[in-house]
Amino acid sequence: MTTIETNDTVVQLKTRELCEAILAEPAVISIRQRIDSFMADGLSRSQYEALMTKGQALQEKQQNSLPLSGEEISDFEREREAMLNNPVARGFLDAQEELHQLQESIQTQITKTLELGRLPQPEDVESDSCGHGCGCHH
Repeated sequence: MTTIETNDTVVQLKTRELCEAILAEPAVISIRQRIDSFMADGLSRSQYEALMTKGQALQEKQQNSLPLSGEEISDFEREREAMLNNPVARGFLDAQEELHQLQESIQTQITKTLELGRLPQPEDVESDSCGHGCGCHH
């Protein structure tokens, strides 16, 4: 029992060190800066929230087998294009994707380590992919 507690302490310490290393990583600093810029920009946030609300409404209509008008689709596409042309909103979207990819990468490495009982090799991680271009980001 004492050994497990000691190992938990070592694992917790190393996990904290990993978190500190992640926070110090220049790419993560850039991600945080873009997210913070977006959060501080009320206009960009409103633009994003309005687009998400409109997208959800269109998706609900589609799921309920209700027809979408060309005007609804054009309006959504116009707002989407405007948001993508907003550098603050675009930076936020890119930062979200980068953060998601980083989280998946870390999670995959840890999961594989626990599953295999050793550090995973590149081929161990690649074997989880559905293939080039599948879009699942494994």
